[in-house]
Amino acid sequence: MNNLSDTPVPDPGSNAEKKESKQSSALKKTSRYRSRSLSASSTDSFSSASYTGSSDDGDDVPPREKVQKNSKGSSDFCVRNINQNAFGRREIEIAEQEMPGIIALRKRAADDKPLKDAKIVGCTHINAQTAVLIETLIDLGASVRWAACNIYSTQNEVAAALAEANIPIFAWRGETEEDFWWCIDRCVNAENWQPNMILDDGGDATHLMLKKYPTMFKLVKGIVEESVTGVHRLYQLSKAGKLTVPAMNVNDSVTKTKFDNLYSCKESILDSLKRSTDVMFGGKQVVVCGYGDVGKGCAQALKGQGCIVYITEIDPICALQASMDGFRVVKLNEVIRNVDIVVTATGNKNVVVREHMDKMKSGCIVCNMGHSNTEIDVNSLRTPDLTWEKVRSQVDHIIWPEGKYIILLAEGRLVNLSCSSIPSFAVSITSATQALALIELFNAPPGRYKSDVYLLPKKMDEYVASLHLPTFDAHLTELTDEQAKYMGLNKAGPFKPNYYRY
Repeated sequence: MNNLSDTPVPDPGSNAEKKESKQSSALKKTSRYRSRSLSASSTDSFSSASYTGSSDDGDDVPPREKVQKNSKGSSDFCVRNINQNAFGRREIEIAEQEMPGIIALRKRAADDKPLKDAKIVGCTHINAQTAVLIETLIDLGASVRWAACNIYSTQNEVAAALAEANIPIFAWRGETEEDFWWCIDRCVNAENWQPNMILDDGGDATHLMLKKYPTMFKLVKGIVEESVTGVHRLYQLSKAGKLTVPAMNVNDSVTKTKFDNLYSCKESILDSLKRSTDVMFGGKQVVVCGYGDVGKGCAQALKGQGCIVYITEIDPICALQASMDGFRVVKLNEVIRNVDIVVTATGNKNVVVREHMDKMKSGCIVCNMGHSNTEIDVNSLRTPDLTWEKVRSQVDHIIWPEGKYIILLAEGRLVNLSCSSIPSFAVSITSATQALALIELFNAPPGRYKSDVYLLPKKMDEYVASLHLPTFDAHLTELTDEQAKYMGLNKAGPFKPNYYRY
């Protein structure tokens, strides 16, 4: 679960905050970088303004207070503005062009309807790429209800397009903590609709059902989880004997870890930093906390742009990999005073704390590429001695009394989904993996899966990869009968044992 209770977000549409934001903007123009000596009321004004989050589309009315209907007369949704649906539909159509795998799966399985009678609660990022997955699940026979797993990553126009297509969607950019849980609850607890599958990103829908609707949770046939944080919590539930349904860990499937975590982050970290700060990378000193697949992608991309990159690690194997790749492995305190950019990618909590931020040089950029919003201790920055100044959407200056400031992106949440976008092709790979996992769990005969956490079968991983090869005009070599016998393999795969590390 995202620890949203620790990060209160005021109502994004209030007139008071709109006024405060204007005051902040006016003051910012004249005194951005010099030392501030503000009263407590002025500090509160800056703080409130910086927590409003995202674009309000010129609309001051909170979505939950609106009465909206789509063109078919349905009101079973809650989005920022249903009238944005035409723009959202074009976003989805553009995404489809770069998502060959999930589209191929949709066409191949549409007639069979492998998800007929599946009722899926989804809690993921809501953007054009996710919309392609959602509409694919519907084409495969499923009934869905969907909420966002992140309060800042929703594309409002895409949510409107899904609502216009009669899909129950409850999400908008800049939700409050209360809104966040309300949206998930509206998906789970619906009239004449009983969920039997969960597609989660971070474990929030699973957490809410388990805590608030335990009887309903026991009737679920399976959970598909795609994040490090969510998978970690599933294993905790399993160890404690509280997981009463089978769950599929797609985060650790090869197609997810290598393509979404590694290749996607390799591109999106640069996009996020450029769009939000206009930073020049050449010669900058960067520390990447964590050298898993996400950290590897970030470090390689930044090094390729001319950055001097340091790595922090707890795992000696990952630390050795980083060293062999030409990175210096350090403790954060050893470099924190000199680095220009700090990127967290561990999935842990309190990786960067107030002590570190007090030591950072003025202008240091701080951002998170891990799923959870707990890696950077943002709460420690919400104190009377510090001033929050909103510079642009998802970009805040945190100013110390002596005039030093750091640049915090997306309030410590996922920077690539909050400040930019991610490659549709990489999401196609992940989406196909998620869809196959849902199909597998939903159609599995009784007894195949117990109440535990499972990895996606290797054969499905290979199938997802094969769906994407035609895009590159790639032609696989086929084993002869003699070769297959010599290797002890089936000619159709799987070609690697489960323990193989790609």
